[in-house]
Amino acid sequence: MAIPKAMRVLGGATFLVFLFVLVTLYRSDPTAIKLPTGGIKEGILPGPRPQGWDHDPQLDPSGEAPEPLRRVNGNNYAPDNANSDRINATLLSLVRNEELADMLQSMHDLERTWNHKFNYPWTFFNDVPFTDDFKQKTTAATNAKTSYHTIPKAHWDIPSWINKDLYAASKKALADKGVQYSEMDSYHQMCRWNSGVFYQHDALKDVQYYWRVEPKVHFFCGVDYDVFRWMQDHNKTYGFTLTLLDSPDSVKSLWPETLKFLADHPEHEAKNNAKGFLTEEKEKGHNHITGGYSTCHFWSNFEIADLSLWRSKAYTQYFEHLDKAGGFFYERWGDAPVHSVAVGLFEDKSKVHWFRDIGYQHIPFFNCPNNGKCSGCEPGRFTDGEDWLNSQDCRNVWFQNAGMD
Repeated sequence: MAIPKAMRVLGGATFLVFLFVLVTLYRSDPTAIKLPTGGIKEGILPGPRPQGWDHDPQLDPSGEAPEPLRRVNGNNYAPDNANSDRINATLLSLVRNEELADMLQSMHDLERTWNHKFNYPWTFFNDVPFTDDFKQKTTAATNAKTSYHTIPKAHWDIPSWINKDLYAASKKALADKGVQYSEMDSYHQMCRWNSGVFYQHDALKDVQYYWRVEPKVHFFCGVDYDVFRWMQDHNKTYGFTLTLLDSPDSVKSLWPETLKFLADHPEHEAKNNAKGFLTEEKEKGHNHITGGYSTCHFWSNFEIADLSLWRSKAYTQYFEHLDKAGGFFYERWGDAPVHSVAVGLFEDKSKVHWFRDIGYQHIPFFNCPNNGKCSGCEPGRFTDGEDWLNSQDCRNVWFQNAGMD
């Protein structure tokens, strides 16, 4: 019996749709970033994980950042090439003389995985002069140029408007609540300097991009493109690897002070911002303690950024407001939450990039890609510490509010 024409047409259309789906599946990019969905599947992940994740996104195979990518071609990045393809950028470290061994370890890793190809300069800062031993050994650790700078006392010392008695009482109260490093003057000073003072140093006056590198960190993956040129070519202003929760008692008044600033300067709030990343409650009780701040922040011991972000009118006025409020000393506002709040509010979220392909560790957290260029880093591992540390991961909050670029 002949098949009716309508049935033949329907069958042919169905076959064509099947072919289209099949081809699409085979042609899909296996390294495409996939946002984990669904509930937590038993046995896949150790410890508590971000709500709604069925697996860590770093378990998915990944490649490099999107094209265009600037690579080594002949001597275009040679250290002695005055007309090289390098742009105005530096590797930046705040480090003490006694941290020399740990700094050399960080340098060895980053030189091995990236900078031996591109030879970007290293710029070192210290609140006291560097020793000859520090200079000689760090200079020997790279083919790139190195420079060494003492932070001016006016940039480092506790500001004159800080009430010393209130500061002393605040340090003790924070210590009683278990806030880490709260009794160390140098830690408060470091947080303030990294937040809004470091780029005022003459050594950085003509620099546009920096990659912050701390002592005793690890880099695991070969990176074969110029990350600074990538930031410039793709109109990115801030790059991160990890985003975590903070101690709410350390930033108790940061969000209320931020809201005061926004009330006076509503023009600085970007239209396409990531405010939800800052206000979506992840850990029960944090928002109540902080007046509305989730405490999610980019872990700024790794950050690749455009200094125009901090030199902008918005950030300059914001930092001045925070500095006068005194929270760098009366509380323990860190540069990580301060930079993160500013990026989340004042910057277009499309200009912020997760460097998925840069394998990184700062004890006790990891950014470990599933990438053939990596070694010594287990894909998808977030921490090698206690299981509860897995719950400190804020990546899912960022991805939900800004995507996974």
